[in-house]
Amino acid sequence: MKLLAITSCPNGIAHTYMAAENLQKAADQLGVQMKVETQGSIGVENEFTEQEIREADGIIIAADKTVNTSRFGGKRLLVVGVQDGIRKPQELIKRFSEGEVPVHQVTKGSASSGKQERQDKQNPIYRHLMSGVSYMIPFIVVGGLLIAIALTLGGQKTPGGLVIPDGSFWKTIEQIGAASFTFMVPILAGFIAYSIADRPGIAPGVIGGYIAATGSFYHSESGAGFIGGIVAGFLAGYVALGIKKLKVPRALQPIMPIIIIPILSSLVVGLVFVFLIGAPIAHVFEVLTVWLASMQGTSSVLLALILGAMISFDMGGPVNKVAFLFGSAMIAEGNYEIMGPIAVAICIPPISMGLATFIAKHKFRPAEREAGKAAFTMGLFGITEGAIPFAAQDPLRVIPSIMVGSMTGSVIAMLGHVGDRVAHGGPIVAVLGAVDHVLMFFIAVIVGAVVAALLITLLKRNVPLDEQMENEGGLDNQGTTAAPAASMASSSINSPSSAHSAGSVVPTDSVSAADKAEAIRMEQLTDIMDMDLIELNLQGETRDQIIDEMIAILDQQGKLTSTAEFKQAILEREQESTTGIGMNIAIPHGKSQAVQRPAVVFGLKRDGVDWHSMDGTAARLIFMIAVPRNSQGNAHLKVLQMLSRKLMDEQYRNQLLQVSSREEAYQLLEQIR
Repeated sequence: MKLLAITSCPNGIAHTYMAAENLQKAADQLGVQMKVETQGSIGVENEFTEQEIREADGIIIAADKTVNTSRFGGKRLLVVGVQDGIRKPQELIKRFSEGEVPVHQVTKGSASSGKQERQDKQNPIYRHLMSGVSYMIPFIVVGGLLIAIALTLGGQKTPGGLVIPDGSFWKTIEQIGAASFTFMVPILAGFIAYSIADRPGIAPGVIGGYIAATGSFYHSESGAGFIGGIVAGFLAGYVALGIKKLKVPRALQPIMPIIIIPILSSLVVGLVFVFLIGAPIAHVFEVLTVWLASMQGTSSVLLALILGAMISFDMGGPVNKVAFLFGSAMIAEGNYEIMGPIAVAICIPPISMGLATFIAKHKFRPAEREAGKAAFTMGLFGITEGAIPFAAQDPLRVIPSIMVGSMTGSVIAMLGHVGDRVAHGGPIVAVLGAVDHVLMFFIAVIVGAVVAALLITLLKRNVPLDEQMENEGGLDNQGTTAAPAASMASSSINSPSSAHSAGSVVPTDSVSAADKAEAIRMEQLTDIMDMDLIELNLQGETRDQIIDEMIAILDQQGKLTSTAEFKQAILEREQESTTGIGMNIAIPHGKSQAVQRPAVVFGLKRDGVDWHSMDGTAARLIFMIAVPRNSQGNAHLKVLQMLSRKLMDEQYRNQLLQVSSREEAYQLLEQIR
């Protein structure tokens, strides 16, 4: 039997390679041919070829993040968490021989089955609503921005505001924008219905949405707005779906989707809307509009607080969309001071997250700091979703913080009478001239973003210092080195790719630029250690005594300029979380300016020492990693990968425990590559 496997953890270092090693070892023991592709922090390694996929009898995906499965259509596919790959590799493989693994089917037209699987798990109402919203947004953005451009470049100031002269070029641009706006509700309803009933739902949905937006059908001045459009979309979709399920003579089946279903559905939706639900919905909308228009003082502040909280609560989700669509509808009613606070609130979450990663680097992992740059940019263009990665990782701290920031900005905008004539948010709308009271708009954005960023920095915990590594080759500028202990205990970290080649290390600031250019090429662990960095009889009886003993070895070999400074880095790392990863292994590590060149010390404590390990075992195999503070490249990631793989082998660990000479230990350590 031939199997393929993919392993990947959220951050792409230790667990990725631990699972890969254990799956490969289990396959070898069971006599199964296996190739393992790792999708780690350095990228995809050992990638499958098309021929290997064709010849495979099945695929195991042991991952805690999304893996594209579209290439595995027609193959037996087993998807589990990365922990199962580490702990139960033989059980996973045996499920194929026992016929328990289903054949994977790729949905036509989808980017990947993983996406389809996520959709299947979503609330269907939410999925249908978001389908309509996603198709509608381009129409309202295009319409709003064209109107804003026309007003900015072609408008003339009058006592009643900016007015574009009739017959002018810019009047034509405004009319094109207005035409785009008129499609907002019909498109929303049409694609909600399409999501429910496929193509037969489009026509009744669009027609129902048009009726919802056109109050003259049911003697209303304002129409039923986007609320009516949502109702019409769901009504049209489910009516069309119900008709599709009717059993009809074979002769009628070819014309059902193009004639019978659209006509009957459109009639039902149109008549129900005109005679039953259109007027009541429109009345509610009119009352709401009047109430909003009458809001002053405290009431308007309360409204701003509610809108700001809704916008930032789920960052593009259904709660956000309700507030957004409400503001969009108010634009159509000529009330721009509702969309103004919303436009401010929309951009604060991503901008504040980007700002927080700039001012509090010790709170964020390297990948999060990179995401912070993207989030900040997305915020400038009013894309609230830029904050989602941060909220997903730490919702209890991030979401309340950005909600408070958005509420603050929204209130300032409301009190400052900020208006927005475009159904969009962020500084981009101000730059294009769609915002009234631009100064107050930017004040609101800045204050709200600063408030949110400060709250985030106060509430978020410091990231373990080994996980704060690398903007430059894997290490931050503040504390300890990147190393595997915490990573192995908690799916490790996600480090951005480096411009340097895998396995290169550049010396510290104390050396010349020419020396820095000469990177150490590391293909195996012993490239950065020698027999003088091996101690087979550690004498210390406590963790700190062992640490002192191993630091002394580094100092004796000329690797340190200050033992006290490096020890401080080691102990700071231990305070974050234990580096005892279990299985009688501890990997203390530190990053410090006191380290002259990367080095690893291996020590053997035969009777063990309490290292507060994750599984309660005493540390007997101890690796101390020392890395210069400003080290570049990703040699530390190479160390993590190599140790993660090799130390999963129980036989190898036992061999290390039984060595009697440095030469014997060194020969075993040469196998770590």
